[in-house]
Amino acid sequence: MNAADNGYDLAVIGSGGGAFAAAIAARRKGRSVVMVERGTTGGTCVNTGCVPSKALLAAAEARRSALEGQRFPGIRTEAGPVAFDALIDGKDKLVQEMRAEKYTDLAAEYGWDILEGTARFTGSPDSPALDVALVGGGSRRIEAAHYLIATGSAPWAPPVDGLEEAGYLTSTTAMDLDVLPKSLLVLGAGYVGLEQAQLFARLGAKVTVVARSRLTSGEEPEISAALQDVFADEGITVHTHTRLTAVRRDSGEVVATARTGDGREVQLRADELLVATGRRPVTDGLGLEAVGVGTGERGEVVVDGHLRTANPRIWAAGDVTGHPQFVYVASAHGALIADNAFDGAGRTVDYRHLPRVTFTSPAIASAGLTDAEAVAQGYTCDCRVLPLEYVPRALVNRDTRGLIKLVADASTGRLLGAHVLADGAGDVVATAVYALANQMTVQQMADLWCPYLTMAEGLKLAAQTYTRDVTKLSCCAS
Repeated sequence: MNAADNGYDLAVIGSGGGAFAAAIAARRKGRSVVMVERGTTGGTCVNTGCVPSKALLAAAEARRSALEGQRFPGIRTEAGPVAFDALIDGKDKLVQEMRAEKYTDLAAEYGWDILEGTARFTGSPDSPALDVALVGGGSRRIEAAHYLIATGSAPWAPPVDGLEEAGYLTSTTAMDLDVLPKSLLVLGAGYVGLEQAQLFARLGAKVTVVARSRLTSGEEPEISAALQDVFADEGITVHTHTRLTAVRRDSGEVVATARTGDGREVQLRADELLVATGRRPVTDGLGLEAVGVGTGERGEVVVDGHLRTANPRIWAAGDVTGHPQFVYVASAHGALIADNAFDGAGRTVDYRHLPRVTFTSPAIASAGLTDAEAVAQGYTCDCRVLPLEYVPRALVNRDTRGLIKLVADASTGRLLGAHVLADGAGDVVATAVYALANQMTVQQMADLWCPYLTMAEGLKLAAQTYTRDVTKLSCCAS
């Protein structure tokens, strides 16, 4: 079926990372593309996710460094109150620049239209089409050889008595505040909750975190414990194994009732409540049933290994699929779909060595299996934990908060997972991804070259702990 029969080769709903990757790949193949966006072009990453949050985290880190004052002998620093409105204005300008450079200008350069409006499937499974209610009035019917659902995800709040009536912030609205709250209660201890908690604490807010289990429960317990110590040192109060049972407003403040793991009931007060308990796929109003596209328990679009829905002409990419919620996953999805739809490539996604990073300070980064996951898969694990006090880069940085944990197969020595809490942890774990992908043993990692006074050297040192006592090495001995 060609574009002449259907108007376009590819019609995309959404304009985030997965949508743009698919559109660019399709245009490079000479295919015609149209894109429909009901909100702001660029999706979550550039508008409300990665770009604004990391920009503000970098600013908060700069202030924290200034407040530390005596970290390095002979260096005295100080920091005054935050001009929060100016900080947010700077963040907004950065987002606008990147949205233009990386999204709207690119669409024009590659030659596809972005329609501002709300798309809904119509027709039948055998003859799907899109009805687009255009912003400003009017509508347009779009027919295409293939369709891509790339509508992303949105913050989700759990059912808590009084929560909706009391009102709350999400990661999106928190970064658009005009005034820095004096105190903030954060519900959730995943990557969004942890990043936002440390961000606002370093800007001057009094922050309390409520976690259903432990901090960053998907990571190794050693990392959770070490990060909790970091938060305590920075004045962030943490309540683990605790659930909110009710929320209300009292004289403008949020009053939250919480139940601890041992059954105690406590009350927590703050100026604002930030709910960071995860995200859910956005599929409302798409009319998926009309064209034979199914959804799962969390509202995700059900796809096969090739990212095709039950309708052979309709595909889905990114967060809306329920797959790992990273922009680099969405982008990989988009390129894969273009190959599968137009070239019959039959490509699938391999998540085995997918890295993840939480941009706290120190940062958390992991790839491969955790200790518990490896055991569940039948491995006999041999694990090593190297505190950063034995990594020269951390010593010269005068910041030894953190650790590196390696998970290896006891029978073969093959690396199964790498888990890092350190400054620049994402860069460190990127090295581990190559070791995992090439099925390297910890002995091979220990014997490889690694530049001295890099944080990545910690991986080599951690691998060396399998055969020697690294505490008795000279600082640059291999």
